[in-house]
Formats: sequence, C-alpha cells, structure tokens
Amino acid sequence: MRELLSRWWARQLTLCGWPAVGDPRRALSRDAAFERLMAAGIGDRDELTWRLWESVADDHDPALARLAALELLALGATLGWISAAAETAWLQYLATEITRRYASLGRWLEALTVHRDPILGEAAQDLRLAERQGRGVDWSTLTVRLNECSETDISLWQSDLWRARAAFAPVLDWPMSFSADEQRLRQRLLREEGEVSDRAGLMASLWWLSAQGDRYGWDMDARRLAREGQSEALTWLSTLGEQRDYGRVLLAFLADGEPLDWAAWDWLRLIDQAYWGHAAGWLGEDEAAAFAAHALDLLQQRYADWREVAKAYQRGRSLFEGRDQRAQFDADWERLLISPVSPWQKPLGEVLSVSRREAARARVRQREDSADAWVLAIAAVREPDLVHRRGLDDAVVPQRREEACRYLDDVLGLREDEGIDGLSRFWMPAQAHHLNQLAADARARGGRQRALAACAEHAATIVMAEKYAFYLLMAADSGRYAAGQIESLARAFRDVLSRFYVSPEQMLKAWQAWEAALSGEEPMDEAPLADDLAWHLADPGSRFVALTPSAALIWQEPGPRPTLSRFTAIALAGPLNEALWQTPRPVSFQERQALADWLDMQYGLQGAEGLANFLDFLVEAGDRQEYQINYAPYTLNRARLEAEIAILESGECGDEERVHLARLQRVRDNDAHCNDVDMTAWDAAQLVDLALAGRQLGWLDESRLGHYLDSASRLAGSRYSGWRDYAEGLFSGFAFFMDNTPERGAFLVRFREALNAWLNAEPLLAGAWASLDFPASAGSHWTPLHIDILPGEPEHLH
Repeated sequence: MRELLSRWWARQLTLCGWPAVGDPRRALSRDAAFERLMAAGIGDRDELTWRLWESVADDHDPALARLAALELLALGATLGWISAAAETAWLQYLATEITRRYASLGRWLEALTVHRDPILGEAAQDLRLAERQGRGVDWSTLTVRLNECSETDISLWQSDLWRARAAFAPVLDWPMSFSADEQRLRQRLLREEGEVSDRAGLMASLWWLSAQGDRYGWDMDARRLAREGQSEALTWLSTLGEQRDYGRVLLAFLADGEPLDWAAWDWLRLIDQAYWGHAAGWLGEDEAAAFAAHALDLLQQRYADWREVAKAYQRGRSLFEGRDQRAQFDADWERLLISPVSPWQKPLGEVLSVSRREAARARVRQREDSADAWVLAIAAVREPDLVHRRGLDDAVVPQRREEACRYLDDVLGLREDEGIDGLSRFWMPAQAHHLNQLAADARARGGRQRALAACAEHAATIVMAEKYAFYLLMAADSGRYAAGQIESLARAFRDVLSRFYVSPEQMLKAWQAWEAALSGEEPMDEAPLADDLAWHLADPGSRFVALTPSAALIWQEPGPRPTLSRFTAIALAGPLNEALWQTPRPVSFQERQALADWLDMQYGLQGAEGLANFLDFLVEAGDRQEYQINYAPYTLNRARLEAEIAILESGECGDEERVHLARLQRVRDNDAHCNDVDMTAWDAAQLVDLALAGRQLGWLDESRLGHYLDSASRLAGSRYSGWRDYAEGLFSGFAFFMDNTPERGAFLVRFREALNAWLNAEPLLAGAWASLDFPASAGSHWTPLHIDILPGEPEHLH
C-alpha cells in the first residue's frame, strides 16, 4: 500500500511542477525544497504544519487545497520536518479524501484545471494520457485499496501529548529532531519573545507557569475587586499607570459576570514553551514531554473540554494584552473547536494516558520532595516571588545577603553571636497550645467566637510555622549559618508539620481557619492571607499539591516544647513584658548588655549573685512584706495615718520620703484596692520576669530557672484562686509600688487594659491566661481534639 501511495503521490506532484520520479522525497534537494517553502512564506515547521492543516480543512476550493497539502507534505518530508509515520498517515488521509470526493482522475483534474494554470493544465494532460496508456497508478485500483483500509483509524496527529499546542501551532509528531539552525532560531525567539536566555531561565519560566504564572496576580486582584464597591475599583484603576488597560479589561469582566478563570493562559504557554525548549536544544525529549503532560494534567483538572480551555485562554490573553478579545472568540478558535480534522477533535479528557499522568505527577512530587520545599512553599504564600526558589541553598546575590542580615538584626533582633540556636526562640509551640485550647473551649462552650470554634479541629502550629518559615529563609540567605544547620532545621520543620497535618491540603485548611480567626489582629504591615490561601487550595498547580509529607517515625521540632507547668509559670509574669511563648535561652551580647543595664537601673542588680539573692528575697519576703510591715498597720489607725501624711506634706522631703508619702496617700485612698487585695502577685510576677531575664543573660542555668519558676507557681497558687484574682493582686501591687510620675495615670490605664487582654484573650495572642489553668487549681479547660498541645507532667496529664 505504501508503494502504491508513493507512486500516486509522485504523479500528483507533477501538477505542481515537480519532476516525475518514483519517490517524491527525492524529487528535490533540501535547498530547493526550503526555497519553495520560503517563497510561500513558510520559514519553519510550525508554519508548515499550520498550512498543511489549513489545506486539509479548506472546503472553499477543496481540490486546489488538497493538492497544496500534497506538495506541503512532500516538502516537509524532504526537509525531515515530517516523520515517516506522520507522512504515511497524512498521505493516506489525503488520498482517501481526494478519491472519495472525485470518483475518477478526470473529475479530479477537471476540478483543478478550472484555474487555467498553464503548468497545471499541461501536467493534467500528461496524467490523462498516462492513464489511457495504462501507465502509473489506476484511480479505481487506488480507490479500492483505500476503501479496504478505511476501517483503520487514520490519526493525523501522531502524538496526543501535544494536541493542546495547536492553540499556537499544531504538532504533527513526537519525538522530533531539530537541526542546529532550527535550534539557534528557537533560542533567538525564546530570548526575544519569552525573555528566556538559557536553560536555567527556561526551567524557571516553566515551573513558574505551572505553579503561579500570571493567573495568581490576576486572581488576587479579581477576588479583592469582587468584594469592593465601584469607588474602590476606580481608585485601584487610577493607581495602575501603564497597566490601566489591564485594569479596564478586568473590571469589564467583573461587570459582565464573566467567569474569573484564566489559568489556561499559563498552562497552554507551559506546553508551548516546553516544545520550544526542546526545539532550542535546552530540554531533552523526556523533559519536554514531562512538562507537556503536567500541563495537560492541570488543564484536565480545571476544564471539562477544549472550549472551556479556549475561553479561559482568551480571557487571559485579553488581560495580558489589555484588550478585551471576547468578541473575537469564534474567529480565533472556530477552526480548532469545530473542524473534523482539528487536533482538538479528540476530547480533552482522552489526550493523556494514565501512565503519563502518574509519571508527570511523580516528577513534580520529586521536585518538591525536600524539606526546603516545605519552607519555601509556606514562606511564598506571603512572599509570592519566592516561587522561583528551588531550595534554601540557592545562590544568593550580595545585596540579598545584606538585606537578610539587616532583617535578622533590625527586625528580629537575632544577632550572629547567638548562633543557629537563636532561631529556636521563634519556634513557639506554647503559642500553638494557647490557640488550640481557646478553640477547644470556644467550641465546647459556644458564645462569642464562632470563627475560633471553627478552628477546634485544626492544629494551630501553622500560625507560628508560617512566620518561622520566612525567618529560616532569611537565616539561610544571610550566610551566617552552615548549610547543614539550616538543612537540619528545615527537616525538623517538615517533620513536625507532617505530624500535625495529614496532608498539605489539611495544613492549608487549618491555616485558612486560623487566618479567619486571627483576621484583623496582625500588625498593619501583615496583609491578610485569606485570598492567597483560597488560591492555593483551589489551584492544581500550587506547590502545596506536590509537597510530600515526611514519613519519619522519629522527629524533633525546630525548637524546644516546654511542659505545660513550665509555660504556666512563665505566664505568671503576665503583661510586665511582651508575652513570652517559649522557654528563654541566653541572648546575644548586645541584648545582654541592654538587659544588664535595665536590671542595674531598675533594681540595682549587677551580677548573677546579686540577682539570685534578690530572687530569693522575692520568694521569702518581697514587696508584700514591706507593705505588711510599713503600711498595713496604718489601715487600723486612720488618725495616725492622717497625721503622718500631714507631717510629710508640711516639710521638705527627700526622694525616699516622697516615695513613702505617696504610698501613705495610696493607703489612705485605698488606691487600686491596695488595702483589700493580696499583692503577692506583684512579687510572683517580678520573680518570674527577673528569673527569665537572668536566664537570657546567662546568669541562671536551666535548673536554677526551673527552681525559681516552681517557687513562683507555689507562691501564686497558695494565695489566689484563679487568674482574675491574681490579676487584681498584680494590678494592685504594680500601682502601689510605682513611683509618682506624670505618666502614672496613663501607665495604669494601659496596664489594666493589658491585664484584661490577658484574661480574655482579646486579641487572641495578647497573653496566655485565658487558655491556662491557674497553678494548683482544678482543670477547667476542654481537651483539644489533636496532639498539638504542650505535654503535662507525668503526675498531671493535660
């Protein structure tokens, strides 16, 4: 059959002025074939394929179009642009089409010669003569043989893998080999049109199109604008500058209720760039095929058919070019969607085999199968540009290194002399415990926090982990720490998240729930992440889809997890300083200096021995003893109190006398209920606060710190029934022993507000009292539904 078709083909090509030879592929030299194509405006195999497809789909002048297709097929085969398999399929299809339309050679030639082309007319006469003389291929014999083969499915498109690329140019076959000239041409075009200059840049572009692309920014704008009013939309439009045309198109989509989906714009370009990358010699055959399969998998997950793909691409193209092209949809896509010989006649859902799909997914998972991938994926939610990073050890330019060092020093206060252990203070499992406990209580008791109750089934580790991921990235970029140290922390990070979340999807859902609960409580420079998280949950290309959870049976967290009793004791310091969510450790030299200066200025303490002595004093006596000895007796003798105040007010007072006078006046006025409330809490809070400072200074070791924390717990537990009583005692002591200053009233107001915030968890991360049982009191909290809580002591399980 192949020989018969080749002889018939060669005879038909004489109608185009070709020499009469047995094999059309040897009729012309490669140079002559290329010259013929260039004369027709065809410079590469993409354009050749377009013309070939147009010729078989053209019903305006079918005879001339099919003859042109036969010639294009021969020219492409001569240049090696068309494989033998594709050539055979197209030749058989064209021969079948021609013989079915035209029952005889005469009718075929009549249809052609109406154009009165002299060359064509002369060649037609030769063909008629040859048939009469019995030379060449008999038309009826060919028709019979073709009909015998008609039951065999003829596929013009040899590779399903590249059917989607027909949006740019159809692909006849795969694999394909490209000449050095073709590779150089593709490299030039990639530089000019794709802004890709080498293999590394191409790989970055391909992964970006897969995981984020243009669709991410457009989606974020669309989500926000859909919630806002007309005035906000116009204000946004006025800020766009050169992107105003994009903004107008997006607002038109919103006004018309257009589906806000354009992901096909990225994923079809992913296929096209993968093909071009192979043609340029920058991607191997298997690599290009893997990217194409990945893009098809993404398209199949998002779209039901090719029409949906085309519409989404048209919307993306409209946004990219800043021109609404919805009205041109039929003109742009009709042939691809309707033509019976279109590459898209095969349904979208059938163009990717199960084995290719699984292989593509495995390849993406392999790329993300590292601890670094978890750190980068989480950090990139707030910093989307990180999508380009492959690992924490990526090469960092000096400017980026300097910026990272400044961030560690100026924002985090993390100094180089703290070493890698300094990062542990940003891993705060006690904060996660606090949030989990609040959620469990809200769910059990109902009431004020519906969003918080919705978090009860979601471990809160991600709340601290998302910040820690960025800090770890900054530490890696700073160059201060050994690669092995960063890698170890990244592994610990992935291990603990894999333990608390069964999948990346569940982690994102937990993050989403907690984002809703904490919304409005972040600093102003921390933008809400609700839209970003929803995007990652919905987009099949998100890096989170490919993250592989750790299967480690033995795991260690990036920082220590204190026991529940230790954290409760730490919380006794309350709002004397910012909430501390982990056991302290020695800090940097600069921080130690500042702490030492503070201790010297406030308490006159200048070393470890002096601190220990003062802590022992707070345990045994403290300021509470001074009140009991020097001031409590006055409450029993009002006259004596008034007389003492009058004497001091009438004369000159030194500093100590002025302090004494102020305290007598507070006793007289029962200021802050100092005469009615046990002020031991003031000593307990100072004891904890100073002990924590001593540990940070390195003046106390872990054992000695534990001793003082236990002493503070016993002291508080023996005097108060709960946190509210403790807060009243702390406020009373704070107010009583505070010096008189012009800011005293403002200080007391702020301290009272801070105490209320700690008691009520408003905002949620103000402090930990609302989630903890007071020392020595019976448990009153509901048990969270997961393991992301602090461990209790062996004799007192949580």
